[in-house]
Amino acid sequence: MPAPTQKDPRIPKLADTESFIHYMGQGWSEPDRTPQVIPGAPQAAARHRTQLEEVSRGTTMLIGSGRAPVRSNDTNYDFRPDSNFYWLTGCALEDAVLVLRPGGASHDAVLYAPTPAYPGERDFFADAARGELWVGAAPSLADWSEALGIAVRPLTKLQEDLAGVRGALQVGQLPAGVNVESDRLRSVDLERQLSELRMVKDPWEIEQLREAVTHTIGGFRAVIREIPAAVAGLGERWLQGTFDRHARTFGNGAGYATIIGSGEHAPTLHWVRCDGPVLEDKVLLLDMGVETRSFYTADVTRTFPASGTYTAEQRHVHDLVEKAHRAGLAQVRPGKVFSDFHTSVMEVIAQGLHDWGLLKVSVDEALSPTGQQHRRYLVCGVGHHLGLDVHDCARSSYAAYQDGILTPGMALTVEPGLYFHAHDTTVPPELRGIGVRIEDDILVTETGSEVLSDELPLDAAGLERWMRNQMHVVGAAL
Repeated sequence: MPAPTQKDPRIPKLADTESFIHYMGQGWSEPDRTPQVIPGAPQAAARHRTQLEEVSRGTTMLIGSGRAPVRSNDTNYDFRPDSNFYWLTGCALEDAVLVLRPGGASHDAVLYAPTPAYPGERDFFADAARGELWVGAAPSLADWSEALGIAVRPLTKLQEDLAGVRGALQVGQLPAGVNVESDRLRSVDLERQLSELRMVKDPWEIEQLREAVTHTIGGFRAVIREIPAAVAGLGERWLQGTFDRHARTFGNGAGYATIIGSGEHAPTLHWVRCDGPVLEDKVLLLDMGVETRSFYTADVTRTFPASGTYTAEQRHVHDLVEKAHRAGLAQVRPGKVFSDFHTSVMEVIAQGLHDWGLLKVSVDEALSPTGQQHRRYLVCGVGHHLGLDVHDCARSSYAAYQDGILTPGMALTVEPGLYFHAHDTTVPPELRGIGVRIEDDILVTETGSEVLSDELPLDAAGLERWMRNQMHVVGAAL
């Protein structure tokens, strides 16, 4: 990775040499500076701004895109825009601010962004954040304005343009040096409003989610085909890397830290270390999602037998989770309360654990608010909204989220599981170290629901066949 010039008094600074600045400004043809915008994103963003205006009239709003966090010293993580910013702009500019100001019947939208540095300017080669020599071909602000259909002004003008504005509402991270008097309490309310507006996806957003799911299932295929290599010694991290490479190739990357858990790691809910072996006689939990280049993500989980065939004990656990999963899916339809599928899942899990003798209380007591003994083996939630964030719309009120009514256009997951840790002595020895989760991505429709990820089987026998089919493809290719 190229390093910035060190501050050594014996070496003249390139930017301080006028002849060098002049020399560096000569002999360049113009590169293609067309903004990278996903088709349909600006139009969707315009509709989203209209939705926001309907609930937040008469207020100046600032939505920051954020900046890449520091990874170490002078290197950063990859930039990913704030989800609300992307939802309202359709672009992924770093250190940018969308300003919505009251103007007549609606808000005037202006995007403030850093100005790129081109040949002939000192910062063309001296600024690693804005210089085109460092970052590659950079669209001008006029290019962005044309692509997005809104006014775009230099970020340096933001403070001046907002002079005198009081009580603005702010969401997202603003660039360093931008100071605006904001109403913190009402800004929290704006964040809630945005979260709730994003619950119902429009047709363009639904297509992005379909794409995310399609590429995610492709990633499952790629991972399954690498299980033999992982078992042979390359381990969990090889499978994690396989999926992450697939996600980076066909999308922006993984929508969250990819979870690959073999054996006693499978019951660990967020096993993202992925530093263990893949054991042939154990189950392999894969929780993975591709984030598209429009930043919408899938979130799918299946639990496979690394050997290709479940043992009797593994299948026993998987069958109960599948039963709970199907009960949850049956509750996803218009008019149902969001938490209804949670209730159905827990009823099946509690009854099953009771039948196995793992609950020392009645099913009714376990399901009561003061009981919940079955949650020892399922302590996490069993579903969530899905969209620009893997746990989408998380700033919504309890009334709009958990007690909200399912509406056509909502996208969510259902993900029951059972997690029997290897060191949990309340579990029979033959079940210790088995972790099973099944997760699907679901769209609420006018007449019911559509499981977007239904290309992956739910039942144990179906998953075994699906695994064999992927291995057959590898054999044929070889």
